[in-house]
Amino acid sequence: MTLARPIQVAGCILPGHSEGDYGKLSHRTLDGMQAGARIEVDENKEHPMDFVLWKGARAGEPSWESPWGPGRPGWHIECTAMSMTYLGETLDIHGGGQDLIFPHHENEIAQSEASTGQKPFSRYWVHNGLLQLGADKMSKSLGNLVSVEEALDNYSPDAIRLYFLSSHYRSPLSYTDEGCDAMERSADRLRNVLREETHSDTVGMDPTPFRDQFMSGMDDDLNTPKALAAMFDLSREMNRQRDDGNSITKAQECLRQLGSLLGLTFKERETHLKVDAESYNALVSKIRDQVSGTDHAGLVELISNVYTESIKTVSAEHIDLLLSIRAECRNYKQYALADEIRAWLDSQGVSVEDSASGSIWSYRPVS
Repeated sequence: MTLARPIQVAGCILPGHSEGDYGKLSHRTLDGMQAGARIEVDENKEHPMDFVLWKGARAGEPSWESPWGPGRPGWHIECTAMSMTYLGETLDIHGGGQDLIFPHHENEIAQSEASTGQKPFSRYWVHNGLLQLGADKMSKSLGNLVSVEEALDNYSPDAIRLYFLSSHYRSPLSYTDEGCDAMERSADRLRNVLREETHSDTVGMDPTPFRDQFMSGMDDDLNTPKALAAMFDLSREMNRQRDDGNSITKAQECLRQLGSLLGLTFKERETHLKVDAESYNALVSKIRDQVSGTDHAGLVELISNVYTESIKTVSAEHIDLLLSIRAECRNYKQYALADEIRAWLDSQGVSVEDSASGSIWSYRPVS
């Protein structure tokens, strides 16, 4: 699109339209746009698609001096000014909600390219679907927002991120507790397969096909559902290989790398585990007393390193340490202690799965 010489109307500057490629982002034509469909008709406009570049000052509103008199930038100018100030005259990727394609981003392109004479203003446009709560769009004006802080009170960051990534970015997404619960379980599966390092002498599995599947999804318009499917396919194969006693160290490294591309950390929140710290301290103290004075040097040393002082909050690392103690108990044929540890973990909502290569755990809050 080209802009004719801007005209000044009632303290506002409007671009005078001339024929061009206005509408190329939204796939609209000037002839096909009907006045008043999205924009209130103004008799001062030379063309129905004219829009404000500079708004004349109004009482009680912020304003600045300009060659056209006091006023402030129009809505579209604000974004062009910020983009060009920090990112230059041509952007690599420009994002935003689908409700901004027209008229906002269309006008942003028009004024930016007219100002610089360079095309395109942005090489790629990424427009996301809207987040909904039930059937309604989540918005401040409707008062139906769920803040990030509120979501993190109930779910780990990885679970929330997986929930958003499970739908293509261009599709609308309804926020539900059921959906987030499912993604928390999915996050647990990924954490579990990464929690125990393996050091088998066998040839490890090759994760390359799963990496290729992941990259194919990301190359397909950031198809994150396809990319996630590759990650979960990889995790299932890792579990099978580990159960067979094969090394999955290389595959674990691959899974961490792929997850990092999506912003996943595979970490538990400290507040996510609602485990009784006092009971944990009592259990470890009891085990220490029972093995003290025995010839189980490895177990005694492990207990001494772990139980230096009472803890106030049980973290994922503490559960890992407790499983290490349980493994040593089994090595020294202290099966009663090992069973007691497992029973205590189960009472706290921590499920343990034993395999040839070690034990992994998952967490479900006890209701």
